[in-house]
Amino acid sequence: MKNILAVVSPHVGGRTAGAALATVFPNQARVTVVEAADEDLAALREAHVIITGLGPVTAAHLAAAPHLELVQCASHGFDYVDLDAARERGIPVCNIGSSGAEKQNVAEQTFALMLALAKQLVPAHTALVEADWALPRLQQSITELSGKTLGIVGLGHIGEEVARRAVAFDMTVVYAGPRPVAPETAARLGGARHLSLDDLLRTSDYVSLHAPLTDGTRHLLDAERLALLKPTAFVVNTARGALIDQDALADALAAGALAGAGLDVFDPEPPTAALRLLKAPNVVLSPHVAGVTRETLVRIALAAVQNVADHLAGKPPQNVVS
Repeated sequence: MKNILAVVSPHVGGRTAGAALATVFPNQARVTVVEAADEDLAALREAHVIITGLGPVTAAHLAAAPHLELVQCASHGFDYVDLDAARERGIPVCNIGSSGAEKQNVAEQTFALMLALAKQLVPAHTALVEADWALPRLQQSITELSGKTLGIVGLGHIGEEVARRAVAFDMTVVYAGPRPVAPETAARLGGARHLSLDDLLRTSDYVSLHAPLTDGTRHLLDAERLALLKPTAFVVNTARGALIDQDALADALAAGALAGAGLDVFDPEPPTAALRLLKAPNVVLSPHVAGVTRETLVRIALAAVQNVADHLAGKPPQNVVS
């Protein structure tokens, strides 16, 4: 019988969220649920599989697990696993990319943030609670999504879902990525055009990030690139906090060089009180909720569990990222 170590970080539910995993593999494996990979060193040493829900898996953790055969990320992201160390050990690391488990809610959260920014919902709500009829003050900054250009950075499973909704809102879609999508896909997305990242930033009224976090994409939007945006543009990030240089974004917002930002992700998470974006003008913030509806969590768990079950049955793993 194999041993599975399930690492579920406290900020995404911890042992309570991972408890059901202990009953999933009754005849195939023993499951130990922890909140940090090195919390139970004996279980780490004996682990054949690590399932991780945003819990870091470092080179030291990998070195302490001599029997390890697979690391399964219960997410689209995989930046919290040391891929180089796993590669050196010949241990495959998988995500749930092709499952599309998170795409519905991430796309919905992206539009929730965009609409909140366009309609000034947060300042409008705050003003009314404080008995301030803010209509005269806000009406000049309330805008429509219709007719605007949405720039999508990363047109994968999630980016496509965002683009489909943008078409329904009568928005023009442009996107940046390593290569253009198939012509039929572009046509289905309202004639979406492939641009370089810099051209996308110059063109877009809204920029939505859906790229993975890698060494090459860390601080993808730095001060230089943020300066390419129109002063009327909004930035939305539901992917990974470190895709944006957070200090540079705070500077741009404070200077009025951007109209606003909608953020569901931060670097680090949870953010500290020192994060300037918490008090920046015209921001809408949410605590990494874009992938955690009740429906989404079920789909994520099923996708991760299925890949591990296939591995235990001797089948090749899917969605190998390293």
